[in-house]
Amino acid sequence: MNSRITIVMYHYVRDLEHSRYPGIKGLTVDDFRGQLDFLSTHYRFITVDELLVTLASPEKQITGHPVLLTFDDGYLDHFVNVFPVLDEKKIQGCFFPPAKPIQEHLVLDVNKIHFILAAADIQEIVRNLLSMLDSARDEYELESNDRYYQLYAHPSRFDIPDVAFVKTILQKILPQPCRKQITDALFRKFVASDEGAFSQELYMSIDQIKCMQRSGMYIGSHGFSHLWMDTISEQEQQIEIEGSIKFLGELGCDPDSWSFNYPYGA
Repeated sequence: MNSRITIVMYHYVRDLEHSRYPGIKGLTVDDFRGQLDFLSTHYRFITVDELLVTLASPEKQITGHPVLLTFDDGYLDHFVNVFPVLDEKKIQGCFFPPAKPIQEHLVLDVNKIHFILAAADIQEIVRNLLSMLDSARDEYELESNDRYYQLYAHPSRFDIPDVAFVKTILQKILPQPCRKQITDALFRKFVASDEGAFSQELYMSIDQIKCMQRSGMYIGSHGFSHLWMDTISEQEQQIEIEGSIKFLGELGCDPDSWSFNYPYGA
């Protein structure tokens, strides 16, 4: 078996320059087309079925330089900007939408953080976050702001220190109820007061996902509510997985043959 399979993962693919949030970390449609042209020259696009058959039968080789394209989180970008390009080029994309935001018209906390960071000056966001931490400190027995900043304001491959600080605090460090409370408050302040309307602008509808599936795109599981699977209990993991499989069934997917794309890669 060819042991090297390249998987290219995408999130936002949009006309960034003319969007309401040009600061969102995404890929332009033109750059997406350019990447597909590059990949088609140097790799061979494969399908999920081809991958699964090979995994089940190690003696079967995947020839050439195989590449699989995945698209996480169920964004409307994928239906409007990605799907037409893949359909035109006869390439299968693998789409992994979380169930809850699409079924309940909510915005995932991770996406709220993305748009908070894209909507306002990072120093203003940090000032508001620190103020909210002060208000919540006694109720949730929080560390001091200086301690949090010392521990988590470190640059990463993708982020400056202040951005890394906001992401880490709101995604991992604070107690879950506190994270939710502060993230929601920042989202209402900087992004939108109507979460339901924003959700329907951000994510695909069930009919749109079904349309892509009928046209040969692959739909897989990305959990029910996009939680860090390595931080929750076994019972909570079961709820996440079963809820997502039920959602796949409502989309017309085979409930006995599915793949799971771990949120955050965890």
